[in-house]
Amino acid sequence: MLEAGTPAPAFTLPDQDGNDVALADHAGKTVVLYFYPKADTPGCTTQACGVRDASSAYADRDVVVIGLSPDPVAKVKKFHDKQSLNFTLLADEDHAVCEQFGVWVEKSMYGKTYWGAQRATFIIDGSGTIAAVLPKVQPKQHEQLVFAALDELGVG
Repeated sequence: MLEAGTPAPAFTLPDQDGNDVALADHAGKTVVLYFYPKADTPGCTTQACGVRDASSAYADRDVVVIGLSPDPVAKVKKFHDKQSLNFTLLADEDHAVCEQFGVWVEKSMYGKTYWGAQRATFIIDGSGTIAAVLPKVQPKQHEQLVFAALDELGVG
């Protein structure tokens, strides 16, 4: 997993509407980029709704939030619409960006191993450097931890 102090990899992915979004589109702004394992699952829904509900607090700090999963665009779109999300979700179907950030990992559930995205959040500063990393964040604690990190970084 990438660490604080390293440049964030450049990437362009389709959003929930199929439009290309590049990290570079947000140059000069603080970006909270969070990786989630799978759209429309309980933990991912809790996390996404937490971001949605805190959108005004992010806006007050001039922070852009982007969620990213290895789901296809259609699944990301359905999740975005179903939960009335008010921020961008990106589809990393070939998991290339997950791999670049080091969150594509081997997992295990019910004795079965498989590859998937590890839940992790990266705070990227306006110059494109990773300023903070929050690995394995619990969905219910996401906003509390992100805002504490933004405070520590002096954002907003």
